[in-house]
Amino acid sequence: MKKGIHPDYHKTLFVDSSTGDEWMTFSTMGGSDKREYEGEELPVVRLDVSSYSHPFWTGHARELDAEGRIDRFRRRYASKKKA
Repeated sequence: MKKGIHPDYHKTLFVDSSTGDEWMTFSTMGGSDKREYEGEELPVVRLDVSSYSHPFWTGHARELDAEGRIDRFRRRYASKKKA
């Protein structure tokens, strides 16, 4: 490998924000905050969806809507559905 052109490959702690699950793996990604994990201080990367919370892998359908778009859509088109 050519020296000086590859990103730093290091241990990183990934945290699923939906379920709270966390796991350590190697990655080139890094986070601004750090956390102690099994005696090491690792950079933390927070994920909205991972295999622990994705409906395809869990078998449970659910809606993630932090801004209320789904409710607004349902209110808007609920009256048209009745007609």
